[in-house]
Formats: sequence, C-alpha cells, structure tokens
Amino acid sequence: MIPYGKQFIIQEDIDAVVATLESDHLTTGPKVKAFEEALSKYCQVKYCVAVANGTAALHLASLVLLNKGDKVLTTPNSFLATSNAILYAGAKPVFVDIAEDGNIDLDLCEKKLQKDPAIKAIYPVAFSGHMVDQQKLKYLREAYNVTILEDCAHAIGAKDADVKAASCSNSDISILSFHPVKHITTGEGGAITTNSKEIYEKLLILHNHGMVKTKEMKPWEYEMRELGFNYRITDIQCALGLSQLKRLDNFIDRRITIAQKYDKVFFGSIVKPLYMYDGKSSYHLYVVKVDFTKLKISKVDLFNKMREKGIGLQLHYIPINKQPYYKSLGHGDEVTPNMDKYYEQCFSLPIYPKMIDKEQDYVIKSLFEMLQS
Repeated sequence: MIPYGKQFIIQEDIDAVVATLESDHLTTGPKVKAFEEALSKYCQVKYCVAVANGTAALHLASLVLLNKGDKVLTTPNSFLATSNAILYAGAKPVFVDIAEDGNIDLDLCEKKLQKDPAIKAIYPVAFSGHMVDQQKLKYLREAYNVTILEDCAHAIGAKDADVKAASCSNSDISILSFHPVKHITTGEGGAITTNSKEIYEKLLILHNHGMVKTKEMKPWEYEMRELGFNYRITDIQCALGLSQLKRLDNFIDRRITIAQKYDKVFFGSIVKPLYMYDGKSSYHLYVVKVDFTKLKISKVDLFNKMREKGIGLQLHYIPINKQPYYKSLGHGDEVTPNMDKYYEQCFSLPIYPKMIDKEQDYVIKSLFEMLQS
C-alpha cells in the first residue's frame, strides 16, 4: 500500500532510542531538554516545551492564552484538535472561510474583527505546510490587539520570506506535532514554542501537573499551584526526535522535489494543485482539486478504486463546523463557500521522504486512468 504519508526510520534512529533505553533516564531527563533546545534553535524561537502530542500542545497553549467566553477566529479546514482546544479552555470558536490555498482567509478575519470586539484571538493553521501571510498576520495582531496561536503542526521547516514556521515572529504561541505522518516523528509527541518568558514558565508548570519545586523547599516538597496535566514527553521519544531532526531539511527537500514533479505533471490537466510551489511550504500534504461534476467517476469511487490499486488517497479535512458535535453547539450554518467547494473537490496524494520515483509515477498514472475512465 502506498499511503498518503509515513515515517522514515533508519538505523541511526533505532540506535538513538536503544541508547536511551540503556541509560538511567527514560523520561524527564536530558534528552527532553536537548530536544527542546534543538527545536528552539531550528525554529529560531526563544523557548520550547515538548509535550505528549500536538493536541496536548494546543490544549496547554489555549489555557495560557484564552479566558472563558473569548471568541476565537479559526478555520474549518483542520484536524478537530485545533478548535477542540478552544472549547477545552471554555472559549468559543468562530469559523472563518478559507482562501484558495486552503488556509484561513485573513481578510475575512479582519472583517469579523471590525464588527465584533468580543473576538480576542485568531488560530490560523499552516495547512498542508503552507504558511499564512505573515505580514497580514502581523498587521492584524497589532491593529486589533488580538492574541495569535499559529498551528504549525503541518509546517515545521516552512518559511514566509524571513519568517520561519513556529518562530512566533508574529504570534504569541506556535504548536508543532510529531505524529508519524509529520515531517519528523517521536511516535506521538508535540511542542509549544514562544518568545515570552512568562508564557514559557506557565507552560512548564501546566504540563507537569501544575507542580512547582524550588530550591528553598525541603528535598521532598513540591507545591501544586495550578490545575495541571501530565502532558510530559519521554526521553525515549526525544532521542528519536533529536535523531530525526538532523535529517529534517533533507526530508523537506525530498518533499519539495515530489511536489514539484506533481506540479509539472498536473499543469494544464483536470488535476489542479491546491497551490503551486512558491517557496512557502514544507509540504506535509500535497493536495489537489478535481471538478467531479465534469467526470463520470465520483470522488467516493475514485478513493475506492485507487485503494484497490494499492494507493491510499486521503481527505484533509471534513469541515469541522459540520461535525455532529459542533452542529450540536449551533455551528454548521456558517457561510463558507470556499470550504464547501474544497470539500467537494479536494484530496491529498501520497507524499513522504521515502517515496521513490517509481511509486510516484504509479500514483500519477493510476490517478489519470481512473479520472479519464
């Protein structure tokens, strides 16, 4: 089966994990700190807290940034965790339509900010690895005094001009994910980045049960000062992450090469890339759109027939506001024509560093065969 994405593990990664298994520290040890420091350096940000997964990162970030009742602009085109984290903090997601590249439409965000002073934050997602317009984001943050959380789960290594994903150049917090289909993996795992020392110190407490231990305390003492969580990551995971991080730029180069080949083959065809390579994306996903109303085959049939050929297409994503739980909260009737069209036409093709040319050629050949049948 050729999946839409998968991890790339080599012997060096295995050796790094084994070495940690044979060490004195399996969790909350030196590899965690080393991984956090390496991520900070790579993302060009001051502080980093590694956590159990990307959802934990979103949850903690939301607890730090939001107050109960705050309205938060976010996208319907993401995994459920992005908007769920807003709910976890007792705040209210406000779904905004997407632009042509699949990211939240920041111009529409501004229109909503102009009309509703109860909007306190924006949660843009760098969908598929393609960063949102950083100049526009900076303008909105300064002009409307809103808090910004950038969900960079898809986008480590991406850049918009001189702004690197998760650098928090124009945001208060960014989050990362290290699930196996992402650019690098720790099995499960995530991270929160920020340039605020105050936010960083709050995150350190919240991700470790809300506990604080100071030099002035007795050897056995600790104080629980917040209602925190066990969202710690292990040294075993961070050993893998450190090993993977050494090859991240190579992984991204390979993803870009695959994307550019897709771009070239699909140019002028019935298969339209969601966006052409523009230097801004690190390509967690390669998304295309097809107008199925002009074809004999349906989207469902395409997925099934490609699976029969051993090729796993995927849909990223079902509109969050249309999910039953969100509809029960009163969502679902938002005017989102771009998202509606996206859901009808778009799907993700296989892209991962270990993908060989022969596999990509087979995906392309099979896709055209099915669409032209």
